[in-house]
Amino acid sequence: MKVSRSVLNIFVTAFLSVSAFTLPSVADEAKLDDLYAELAQPDIKDWEGVERKIWKEWSRSGSASMDLLLSRGRKAMEQGDFAKAIDHLTALTDHAPDFAEGWNARATAFFNADEFGLSIVDIQRALALNPRHFGALQGLGRILEELEREEDALAAYQAAAAIHPHREGLKEAIERLERKVSGQDV
Repeated sequence: MKVSRSVLNIFVTAFLSVSAFTLPSVADEAKLDDLYAELAQPDIKDWEGVERKIWKEWSRSGSASMDLLLSRGRKAMEQGDFAKAIDHLTALTDHAPDFAEGWNARATAFFNADEFGLSIVDIQRALALNPRHFGALQGLGRILEELEREEDALAAYQAAAAIHPHREGLKEAIERLERKVSGQDV
């Protein structure tokens, strides 16, 4: 079922006005703090390696069964079977509702299935559980840009870049939207 642009705009406005509610994570927060600090260094040489370590931490649910569902969902996405991915990731979010990466992965599957409204709902949940999830923030920016919500997309991209200034595509997206928002993009 497709959601109309006006319904999505109402939902996005409501989402952006809600404060994030943070719940405890299974990931090692002290380790993540160190990795985020390292990632923020302007002269970091191996930011990709640091990013991989962060994703690895984010992907630890604390349960082998839940990790398997995440793995199966990601594999189905890689194979382009978004319905199957959504099924695996829905089972994951049902059984591990406090696992942010489950919500983020399902948001990605919904996005790839052109279900932007459902993707935004899952991004909201992922960010409530992990406000520093630069991938979810970048995904939100991409959806908002698709919905022609340039100012909101810019804010989401800037929030992602504040956490991960080296993330591929963010600098270009921010520059592009800054030109559009300022009226310089003709």
